[in-house]
Amino acid sequence: MATGRCGLIKADATWRMAQRLGDKSGSMAVAFDEMNIPGGDLRPAYQELARWLKETPPEALEYRRQEAELLFRRIGITFAVYGDSESTERLIPFDVIPRIMSGKEWARLEKGLKQRVRALNMFLRDIYHGRDILRADIVPDDLIFQNPVFRPEMNGQQVPHDVYVHIAGIDIVRVDAEDFIVLEDNARTPSGVSYMLENREIMMRLFPDLFARHRVAPVERYPDELLAALRSVAPQSASGEPTVALLTPGVYNSAYYEHSFLADKLGIELVEGRDLVVKNNEVFMRTTEGLKRVDVIYRRVDDDFLDPLTFRPDSVLGVPGLMSAYAAGNITLANAVGTGIADDKAIYSYMPDIVKFYLGEEPILKNVPTWRCREPKDLAYVLDNLSELVVKEVHGSGGYGMLIGPAATKATIEAFRDKLKREPEGFIAQPTLALSTCPTCTASGLAPRHVDLRPFVLTGSKSTTIVPGGLTRVALKEGSLVVNSSQGGGTKDTWILDE
Repeated sequence: MATGRCGLIKADATWRMAQRLGDKSGSMAVAFDEMNIPGGDLRPAYQELARWLKETPPEALEYRRQEAELLFRRIGITFAVYGDSESTERLIPFDVIPRIMSGKEWARLEKGLKQRVRALNMFLRDIYHGRDILRADIVPDDLIFQNPVFRPEMNGQQVPHDVYVHIAGIDIVRVDAEDFIVLEDNARTPSGVSYMLENREIMMRLFPDLFARHRVAPVERYPDELLAALRSVAPQSASGEPTVALLTPGVYNSAYYEHSFLADKLGIELVEGRDLVVKNNEVFMRTTEGLKRVDVIYRRVDDDFLDPLTFRPDSVLGVPGLMSAYAAGNITLANAVGTGIADDKAIYSYMPDIVKFYLGEEPILKNVPTWRCREPKDLAYVLDNLSELVVKEVHGSGGYGMLIGPAATKATIEAFRDKLKREPEGFIAQPTLALSTCPTCTASGLAPRHVDLRPFVLTGSKSTTIVPGGLTRVALKEGSLVVNSSQGGGTKDTWILDE
């Protein structure tokens, strides 16, 4: 993160020029400014923040920014970057200027998120059971059955309370004042909620005066809501208060900090595969007092490594026999095995039809227009317009394996062209969106930077809940659209005004 002073830049021509995304083709797109209304006025949600910024000396703001960085280092909030030979652990840059949203805006977004996750759960149950959506020709059969993350072991498998996606991280972007657009669905093991919680704690500690000027809806109850949701989906064979454990791959996993953080916040045991054993199709945890039955596993281990008797035989991260206990209905896995099919970016392109098919409703949240490169007509269009599009791997994540055409070199574009011709089914393409911007501290002062939002949707046996907010990720490089921490992005606290 930039270490220079962060002062207030007014909504003038300088700000407006920074709002524009230039590309090599010469086209320009104006990003939606979440703070400023065209003409120079401030949006209502940001008026108090703007007053506070004018009253706060740049030196004081910079001091608090440095203090926030020091706190994060002391706490040890880091993540690992695979393949980085220079450093195994990094500090995610934190921007001290909050992203603010009105209660009315949040209410609309919340309604759309609940609708989408409900449809995702119905879709997953259907493809592993009746497959009505395939018979209706809404989604092509081969996109399911030939998909590497489809799990035939789950065919006909009942999961407790028919909940497949207990924790969903839905990535949201804005392009105007009215619409929230889903960028992608994360239904396997979505990460980042620890940063949402830590960001809020740091902001409340360093900026009590700014909090006093706003009524910010709390996010602190997330661990309680998560634990309640997990306990509510325990199998019927669980006795008394269900025992929940968090299964981690171990200290070398890039998200290990979050695993230990969440286990501590939930008051549950953090376990590795070697800490668990299956006996008589029940899962037990080794403790100093002997074996203790586990009813719900919040797993942060991918399907392939969960059970060496069912999936990869070389896995030392999982638990032999776990899938047998799962099939017997004696353990709940959150999220369920096989949910990766909902993360597929080709499946994503069918989500508006999926919502309509299962719910009989129009989607509240829009999708980004998507070309499926597996379809010859779409592939031809993408190949002709690579310099203007964003191309993504259907199973990609973390900002890896993607092409941002307007920012790519000719050599990179040609390399992607060859990939697309060889494996078109592995890619989708989308227009380059002018992601909304929020004020952000930079070396030259306060400036707009592009952001997205990952709210966390919790589904239990009887209800779906969302704490008001989420993880705002920010592209710290000027003009960059890549917000992923692995690609140099940072995070912000997200404030939903309690109205």
